[in-house]
Amino acid sequence: MRARSPRDVARWVLGIEARAIEGLLDQLDEGFDRAVERLKATTGRVVCTGMGKSGIIMKKLAATLSSTGTPALFLHPAEAVHGDMGMLVPGDTVLAASYSGSTEEILKLVETLKRLGIPLIALTGRSQSPLARSAEIHLKVKIDQEACPLDLAPTASTT
Repeated sequence: MRARSPRDVARWVLGIEARAIEGLLDQLDEGFDRAVERLKATTGRVVCTGMGKSGIIMKKLAATLSSTGTPALFLHPAEAVHGDMGMLVPGDTVLAASYSGSTEEILKLVETLKRLGIPLIALTGRSQSPLARSAEIHLKVKIDQEACPLDLAPTASTT
């Protein structure tokens, strides 16, 4: 068997990631419309959160929102439950990403959000996950395949 060239591998990875993005088209539902309306109605900030690679993506999303005129910040979920909850103020909306929807640190944050009455929009790959069920609005982001041959690195899901 002939070894694949770096260019062949790059084409293979980009194909998987392109299919992941195309797969989101069928997942767009009324929840997306409701999420946009909720974010437009936010009088505070959009607080983005996530652990690990999801956290990195949410940092980027907070930066993009800020660049386009929407007040936004990133709140690390583990830091939140260890003293940073004061970053949340009335009028905020939390946008949380967890592919599994069962990330322990995020679920602990959800408990406090409920108590404070802060709206939660969740992005998960599992519609029946604890995070999805706890959210006011759930956005489905399920993918069929990661480009990582060991299925460890979140390649397509982070795209």
